[in-house]
Amino acid sequence: MGDRRRSIDRHVGISMLYSRGERVNAILQGVHPVLATNDIAASVQFYRRLGFGLSSQDHPAEPTYVVVRRDTVELHIQWAGIDQWAPAVDRPVYRFIVSDVDTIYAEFVSSGAVDAASGPGGPWAAPADTPWGTREFHLRDPGHNGLQFYRPL
Repeated sequence: MGDRRRSIDRHVGISMLYSRGERVNAILQGVHPVLATNDIAASVQFYRRLGFGLSSQDHPAEPTYVVVRRDTVELHIQWAGIDQWAPAVDRPVYRFIVSDVDTIYAEFVSSGAVDAASGPGGPWAAPADTPWGTREFHLRDPGHNGLQFYRPL
């Protein structure tokens, strides 16, 4: 199999990856980003409109940390004071690969999460093919985190 071989470490029962003769002891299996917001309730409501369900929260009455899930995607949302970031400058962007960009966009419009008539504007406010070989659209959550939904062409 070239310079990449898979092997089973029978001693611990963990799949090991050998690449260029180097042994890797652990395989990355996912990533769960933590998104900052100064309004947990608004963020949970927004992500529910995107089809996410509330998975857990730290405090029942006034949570400061929640986890939302949709399919195999898990996002963590943490309260952060507005003085902890510059919203117009200091916000991360998260890219979600999806099976059908147009269908998920229509779902978000139908749920009210995206207002197609008065959205944020820009070349990627609605699904479009990009010069870099994807079809995608972009939006922002209540914490001003950038969300990009895409698929390769």
